[in-house]
Amino acid sequence: MDVEPATDPRPPAPRAFGVFAAGRWWHARVRPGTFDAVDPVASLDCSLCQDQILAPIFGIADPRRDKNVDFVGGIRGAAELEKRVREEGWSMAIHLFPTRIEELLAVSDAGLLMPPKSTWFEPKLRSGLFLHAF
Repeated sequence: MDVEPATDPRPPAPRAFGVFAAGRWWHARVRPGTFDAVDPVASLDCSLCQDQILAPIFGIADPRRDKNVDFVGGIRGAAELEKRVREEGWSMAIHLFPTRIEELLAVSDAGLLMPPKSTWFEPKLRSGLFLHAF
């Protein structure tokens, strides 16, 4: 990845991450050719994060069960990520670009499953029962 200092914690585009480490925000961009761009799951930002950061650097093989990784919903924002690092002792926080609907459809069309936490969409639709008069 190419890493540079950032003033905005939000990742600027797909295949880029906002990273809070060493007391500041950085942008990390995935280099072309370092992943399978044809595979709709392997090319998702959450997969790239797992394959290029979490597994090789932190040894996190299963983000669902590993106690060394946690998830913060997008609605809580970058401030919550930064707070967790500063106040709770986490090593770093990674802000992912939102999964795009085109990516979701490509995974579905290929008959594959989305990785953990990649389908966290906000705002949430209201739950309820709808009836049509007949």
